[in-house]
Amino acid sequence: MALYRRPGCKTWTMDFMFKGQRICEPTGMTSRTRAQKVLDNRRRGLEDGSAGIRKRKDPGLLSVAAKDWQETRKPKWAPRTAGIVDNALGHLLPVLGRLLLVDIEPQHVAKYQRARLAEGASNRTVNIEVSTLRQIMRKHGQWARIAPDVTMLAERQDAGHAISEAEESMLVLECGRSRSRILLPFVLLSLETGARYSTVRNLQWRNIDLLNRSITFGKDKTEAGTGRTIPLSPRAFAALEFWAGQFPERKPSHFVFPQESVGGAGTDETFGFTAGMIVSTDPSHPTGSIKTAWQSMKQRTRRHCPECRTGTIANQEKPETGFVCIECGFMTQELPKGLTGLRLHDLRHTFVSRRIAAGKPLPMIGKVVGWKPSTLARMAARYGHFSLDELRDCVDSRPAEAEMGNAFQGSRRFPRRSPGADETSVN
Repeated sequence: MALYRRPGCKTWTMDFMFKGQRICEPTGMTSRTRAQKVLDNRRRGLEDGSAGIRKRKDPGLLSVAAKDWQETRKPKWAPRTAGIVDNALGHLLPVLGRLLLVDIEPQHVAKYQRARLAEGASNRTVNIEVSTLRQIMRKHGQWARIAPDVTMLAERQDAGHAISEAEESMLVLECGRSRSRILLPFVLLSLETGARYSTVRNLQWRNIDLLNRSITFGKDKTEAGTGRTIPLSPRAFAALEFWAGQFPERKPSHFVFPQESVGGAGTDETFGFTAGMIVSTDPSHPTGSIKTAWQSMKQRTRRHCPECRTGTIANQEKPETGFVCIECGFMTQELPKGLTGLRLHDLRHTFVSRRIAAGKPLPMIGKVVGWKPSTLARMAARYGHFSLDELRDCVDSRPAEAEMGNAFQGSRRFPRRSPGADETSVN
């Protein structure tokens, strides 16, 4: 029998066979009619499951779907990725969280984009938030419905720049004057390898092979970059060799740039930098952040004289007559910009730009910096920054005169001149 009631029980129990297996479960219903519906639904579910038919759950509210999606995906995310998602949902859910996924329309997304731009958010930030919404809706099969009418905002492709040789000299000088002894080798390694900030920050001594002058990076932003091994340039090797000498008891598990506390030991009033004294070092943890030292370094570059290039503008409050270089006497009403607009990621842009300008093959550059083969051309276009002089060298490059003669020989549009012909006439 399919339905029966046990003695003394008011609810019906279903009992039937399905593919040689006995199914005996309570329906929870006191009405036989309703119990029969439960039985029919149970049979249908088993039949659909055996046929590979998957029943899609009702997605419900965006806020509920977002929580479920986040809990499912979060174990696979890096801490930085999890923070980006938390920030995106912090803006999305107050606006769209009470809507059912099936009710979200393209006009809701467009209205959200306009509101976020009015708040001062960048196009990139808004696109990240909409991309988060897209992933949530795609999981429940709702994104394809609105995708054709949703337009992502245009993002800047010219962010970042490559520093010049003069700017690099200024950068290295002021990094060497920093209270933080970590700043100079950190910046030099970033500049010479093109590695990302987080990748350099999490380096351990097991990743450094001074004997073979190579470095193996750990986890990187991309799969192509994770675990790559590249050789060290002479300057990168010299910086790491010197830095290793500061830690004679280092272990393979220790971080190359450890967590340190630095105290002030005196200030140079002329040049405006403070000598640092190491208070404590914990090599079992990576350095927390070099942001403070980096920002201080950039502010000090404003004291570099733009006239003589070697002098320093006196470190004092702005006098009525303006600022004065202590070497050449150059006067200015406002301090130079220096490197105040420089980002740490611009060191990666500089590395790539210089290798492209040197004519190195893109696959080789991509291997060093950790690009996917499918994105080589696009990433090279984004990271390649060249001065007018470099572009002029590219335009002025021409084949040898003999080759040019062969190329134009017999051309009706560009006939060759006869020997001794007047400069203003051609045959």
